[in-house]
Amino acid sequence: MPAKGKRPKPGQGASAQGATTLVVVESPAKAKSIQKMLGPGYEVRASRGHVADLPERSLGVDVARDFAPTYEVKKDKKPVVEELKRAAQGKRLLIATDPDREGEAIGWHVARLLGRDPKEPIRVEFHEITPRVVRQAVEAPRPIDQNLVDAQQARRVLDRLLGYNLSPLLSLEFRKRALSAGRVQSVALRLVVEREEEIEAFQKEEYWTLTGTFAVEGKTLLAALLEAEGKRLWTGQGEKEGRLHLRTEAEAKALAEAVAGLPYRVDQVEVRERRKSPPPPFTTSTLQQAASTRLGYTASRTMRIAQRLYEGVDLPEGTVGLITYMRTDSVRVSPEALALAREVIGEVFGEDFLPEAPRVYKNRKEGVQDAHEAIRPTDPRRTPESVRPYLSEEEYRLYELIWRRFLASQMKDALYEQTSVLLKSEGGRYLFRASGSVLKFEGYLRAWGREEEGEEPPVPAVPEGALAKLLQATPERHFTEPPPRYTDASLVKTMEELGIGRPSTYAPTLETLEKRGYVERRGRTLLPTPLGRQVTRYLKERFPQVVAYEFTARMEDRLDEVEEGKAPWPRVVWEFYEPFLGELAQVPKRTCPRCGRPLELKVSRYGQFLGCTGYPECTYTEPLEKREAEPIGEACPKCGRPLVRKEGRYGSFIACSGYPECDYTRDDGRPTGHTCPKCGARVLEKRSKRGKPYYKCENGACDFLSFYPLLEETCPACGWPLVKKGGKALCMNPGCPEHDPKLLPAPKASPKGEGGKAKPRPKGRPSKGAAKVGLPGDWEELKPFLAELSPEERRAAEALARGEALEGEAARLAKRVLFKLRVKKGRAKKAVAKA
Repeated sequence: MPAKGKRPKPGQGASAQGATTLVVVESPAKAKSIQKMLGPGYEVRASRGHVADLPERSLGVDVARDFAPTYEVKKDKKPVVEELKRAAQGKRLLIATDPDREGEAIGWHVARLLGRDPKEPIRVEFHEITPRVVRQAVEAPRPIDQNLVDAQQARRVLDRLLGYNLSPLLSLEFRKRALSAGRVQSVALRLVVEREEEIEAFQKEEYWTLTGTFAVEGKTLLAALLEAEGKRLWTGQGEKEGRLHLRTEAEAKALAEAVAGLPYRVDQVEVRERRKSPPPPFTTSTLQQAASTRLGYTASRTMRIAQRLYEGVDLPEGTVGLITYMRTDSVRVSPEALALAREVIGEVFGEDFLPEAPRVYKNRKEGVQDAHEAIRPTDPRRTPESVRPYLSEEEYRLYELIWRRFLASQMKDALYEQTSVLLKSEGGRYLFRASGSVLKFEGYLRAWGREEEGEEPPVPAVPEGALAKLLQATPERHFTEPPPRYTDASLVKTMEELGIGRPSTYAPTLETLEKRGYVERRGRTLLPTPLGRQVTRYLKERFPQVVAYEFTARMEDRLDEVEEGKAPWPRVVWEFYEPFLGELAQVPKRTCPRCGRPLELKVSRYGQFLGCTGYPECTYTEPLEKREAEPIGEACPKCGRPLVRKEGRYGSFIACSGYPECDYTRDDGRPTGHTCPKCGARVLEKRSKRGKPYYKCENGACDFLSFYPLLEETCPACGWPLVKKGGKALCMNPGCPEHDPKLLPAPKASPKGEGGKAKPRPKGRPSKGAAKVGLPGDWEELKPFLAELSPEERRAAEALARGEALEGEAARLAKRVLFKLRVKKGRAKKAVAKA
């Protein structure tokens, strides 16, 4: 038993004491589930992801020696590795990391660090975490697959070579920290940017259609004009030869008058049966698409929830994984799972919904890695409702989606009766068509639902040859539509169609684009930011192959060939790196204004900055994020001089160009159209560092702030604008009787003493952030270097010079400024001494 008062980690309970086999997995949740399934004799521990990687502060790849990588244990994983080494002493080792390239590489690193031979049978795979599969797997270990490891090594080395060379270039070009580029990331960004450019360049065109209301044997039909004078109606963008295009209201009205008053007859009635087959079970991309469309989940959120469902949920029968492995591009399903699915369909939906034989799906794409099955329930007999009490709401909704899709994939076709009626004028000059459909048999739709069907209303039954009277011809105005913006679903679908990325990369790619500030979300759609556009434009100009769709897709195919043992990984890396080097050599270097040598991105304890490569002979430096003030076309309300947009440590802000004579400033953000209920100023939409929107009063002296979107409706009790949270309209005014306290952030807990009371602060000790700073004795020697400070730093220095007693954040900034000035003063003295 563990020592009293200490909670055992996963795998460290009673079963660990007599264990003879150590099983290493990736996550603690997975370790907990598998420990319960294996029981005594096994100790299960988690590596908590990657334990080793390329070094953080150097390239770590020897290009001259076939791109030989140098791996080191990650700083935060050193205690984990030491624990694994202790746990592995005298035990048999089994490595059960995720069944993909990345999991294989993690397992290879674990074996290497624990001093085990990867060629020994130490690797086991769980495509689903259920007691039967887990026990079968540990009884049949295999050696680590070096081809999988090499494919992951090639990907990692490629990413490092690209990022190590491109990221500093982007930071130099755009004078901004934390920029990055990547083979998949940059191409995905290009897709988003080019779609937005296509939308902006789109010129909408007006067009008209004609709908006729006909009476046929006492029944009313609505039919659309199909042909006029032998020409089919065209409703697309631009002109089309041989087609009729109604561009103006006058043309449409003239045609409406021409078709009126003519006798019509039912020329043709066609009734046919249309079958609609069910979609295959989920792959990674189709799961992300369906979760985005039906549930509104982002790709990364979908994968986080799926990971939990895969790793195991505590049920009354024990801990079990509810779904199979969720990173797959295969639609294959095991015969055992098919048999269970048919059993459940018969019980839940009825035998009428079962096809004669199980459906077998084939992958449409070539080169699909078929090692994993499609994403499905590990046991379809676990209905969503039966496991709902043990799941969070989002876990339940995603599990229900996967369960319904899997069962639907094994059900009969949906049957429609589709009717088409053609009505022709006497002489055949004009032709109208009415069409509709009726669902005759639900088939798979009983499980999957009809959300995406877009069904037509039925058409009344009329006989061929019957006379038809045109009661009214109604012109209708339309405009052509630009292509829609990308959502997570459509972007992942496009990436898959182009062969860009693989199942494990879709979600991280989208997350990185948002984290870097290259794209932002508006509802479910993805929009490129100005920075994202600039980066794409720069990469297309300087590194066309990095963002080329075909070249990137070809590299993914070559990595698959490495995995299959058909190509050595150094050769594949060279195929990408050689043309990249050629493009890199053409990029002009930013030069030092003092000595003409190239500038480079450097890192100090205070962050990134630009420095001369001639150091220490040349000591020129400049801040990385150095931006000129940008006029915004408004006058300062205090003095009338132009207002400008400036960059500060907390982002952009609006200030008077007459600073320091005029100290007017305000927040920068997109106006929402709302006025502040506290002071009457405008409410702006701003973005946090993580890209999340929030709403703040532009008046710096006002503390109005909301983390929820403001609605047009106002609270009937107090008049404040209501905010939207969880689909509800709530009042955030703390003084209103209708106020919801959950809208305000919880107060930070204060240190507690005995009896739950806050501990008194010792006398003489200032509170956190209250340190004061005053003008130093060597101020006159520091003044010559003020010009090299940023505007915000200069303001802090000038406040010191005016004798203001600074406290809190202002005091901390002033201290950093003084330190920076003294560094510059010291460098200047050294330069004089050398001269």
